[in-house]
Amino acid sequence: MRRYFPLLLVLFFVFGCSKNDCGCVSPPEEAMYFPPSDGSTNWETRSITDLCWNTNAVQPLLDYLQLKNSRSFIILVNGRIVMENYFNGHTATTPWYWASAGKTLTSTVTGIAEQEGYLNTNNKVSDYLGTGWTSEPIAKENLITCKHLLTMSSGLDDSLGDAISAANLQYVADAGTRWAYHNVYVKLQDVVTQATGQTWNNYFNTKLRDKLGMTGGSWINSTDGTRTYWSTTRNMARFGLMTLNKGKWNGTTIINETYFNSATATSQTINQSYGYLWWLNGKSSYHLPQSQYQFNGSIIPHGPSDMFMALGKNDQKIYVIPSKKMVVIRMGDAADAVNLALSDFDDVLWQKINALYQ
Repeated sequence: MRRYFPLLLVLFFVFGCSKNDCGCVSPPEEAMYFPPSDGSTNWETRSITDLCWNTNAVQPLLDYLQLKNSRSFIILVNGRIVMENYFNGHTATTPWYWASAGKTLTSTVTGIAEQEGYLNTNNKVSDYLGTGWTSEPIAKENLITCKHLLTMSSGLDDSLGDAISAANLQYVADAGTRWAYHNVYVKLQDVVTQATGQTWNNYFNTKLRDKLGMTGGSWINSTDGTRTYWSTTRNMARFGLMTLNKGKWNGTTIINETYFNSATATSQTINQSYGYLWWLNGKSSYHLPQSQYQFNGSIIPHGPSDMFMALGKNDQKIYVIPSKKMVVIRMGDAADAVNLALSDFDDVLWQKINALYQ
């Protein structure tokens, strides 16, 4: 047996491991990991060297993140923390706002309410809120379904600011015929409240937040009628990990895979790069907030083509990359001048991330 041992060892490394360009050997693919949901700070880690990534690319990435006003940054691979960094006085226990990245929380909870039989996203919004929730003629208002709110295709005027009072929700086009980034999606939270008979906060906490162990996060109401979610960076990473696993958390289904797959795929014919309040990379064209112009190509050219994203004002980011079993989180202030969900920061950042493993 001894004479065959070297051969067996070679076969193990050939078939049990993969070798990257730098010549080191990476371990066989690991099972997905989920941190405990009991409020503890335990979370398994994996080092850059364990993954055979390029250690020389780490400092340029960190320098860029700090230069661009970041407060926190996390990379998960197979659920384990590979990088976790804090800047400018931010800590692991400091809450920060998700901005529009939190739209994906509303999308997810809407799907949960649908799978529990409380609502149907194909039904018109007025079935749940009653008529007069906009200032449109009733016939036009009744064209707007919950699905239109999920897909930013309500046809409501996006040039009137962030307020979602009835007076500020005015007709521009029939629902489904125009894509425009609009805060009216928040009305889905009211739909869930009416359909379930529970407050939004209570339903969100029991059906999503607490199941993922996203302790301490909370919704803050704004004067314009919208709500913004605040949490720690790790809590944002927990949500990203659940979405990496198509709505499952450590064997428990949080949101059914059928809805989740629809939420992270092109949802209408106008903006190829938009799902149910999720942004999609790698599509042939895209639209941006406050614009009706169609841009050709992928939103983030250097980002993975299968990546889907929660993107918020001032560069709040959740990037989910199924092909790499990776979640990337960035929280902070605006990388450059004040911007909306998308900026050239995304593409430069992904060039830096790519340098870690390419």
